[in-house]
Amino acid sequence: MLVVMRHDATPEEIEGVMRTIREMGYEAQATPGRQRTAIGLIGNDGKVNSDRVESLPGVLEIIHVSQPYKQVSREWRPENTVVTLDNGTRIGAGEVCVMAGPCSVESEAQIIGIAHRLRDAGATILRGGAFKPRTSPYSFQGMAEEGLKLLAKAREETGMAVVTEAIDNESLDLVAKYADIVQIGARNMQNFSLLRRAGRAGKPVLLKRGMAATVKDLLLSAEYLLAEGNPHVILCERGVRGFDTHTRNLLDLTAIPVVKSLSHLPIIADPSHGTGLRAKVTPMARAAVAAGADGLMIEVHPDPDRALSDGAQSLFPEQFGELMEQIAVIADAIGSRLVPPLVPREARAAGSA
Repeated sequence: MLVVMRHDATPEEIEGVMRTIREMGYEAQATPGRQRTAIGLIGNDGKVNSDRVESLPGVLEIIHVSQPYKQVSREWRPENTVVTLDNGTRIGAGEVCVMAGPCSVESEAQIIGIAHRLRDAGATILRGGAFKPRTSPYSFQGMAEEGLKLLAKAREETGMAVVTEAIDNESLDLVAKYADIVQIGARNMQNFSLLRRAGRAGKPVLLKRGMAATVKDLLLSAEYLLAEGNPHVILCERGVRGFDTHTRNLLDLTAIPVVKSLSHLPIIADPSHGTGLRAKVTPMARAAVAAGADGLMIEVHPDPDRALSDGAQSLFPEQFGELMEQIAVIADAIGSRLVPPLVPREARAAGSA
């Protein structure tokens, strides 16, 4: 249930509504808006009798939230959530942000070198795995904290923000220490203890859709993060399992407009995992931008044929540069634009001299 207050409601009237909700045995959360304050009632499994609340001073109307996910829904918050990073990148503000980088951090030369090339091509967020949950226990599992340190060094040199995956509670603490965005991967989308901990980590969270998850499942998982007090959540469509073997997964582009109609949270697309094939990444990335995605996550490797993981779906740097030019045209055609490129550190230093 959402209690919408009058635009001239006093702080005392707002507190009176919150006190009444607590007396009814629920939690109350006030969300100030541009014109008026809304108070959300949290902790109910079904419809709540609103008689005690709707007649209180300052109350304009009562909205019964029909979705099982409360704080994630547009009924709860009609305005889009915008996640703003320290380097100025805004996700969900009507611009297309691009996260790019290798599947795994493999060496200092690899991650620093590719970060510079990605920044110069227009990406503002660097992706790279330090912890890799692999299907086979014999596959490369990542460089762990050493990989996180290299990502932080790449951020220092390029100004790019860093997004990387946490695979359990132990790795989450390390990721939150080094990264700008904590990624919860598809395999952990319904790891509820990890979601709760990520919600308390104090960092924006990128939540990937599980391989067999519905949109409702994804939004309910996001609700765990918001329930812990973290409103800075980014959703990611990365493909679901299908029956056709021509691609690694089925990239569900319909999920982008569906999520935007149901939730205020931004949603990006990952066509690299969504297709698993380099030749299919660019066309599906273009399609995702046309469908209204708030951003893209693209795997790019300086030498994909020698990548320690997911080389077959990684673009060459030259292909990534071409993709950036193409999606800029598409974004412009639908009334959007790419997130403005970062200013190189050398240029910033020269400008302040």
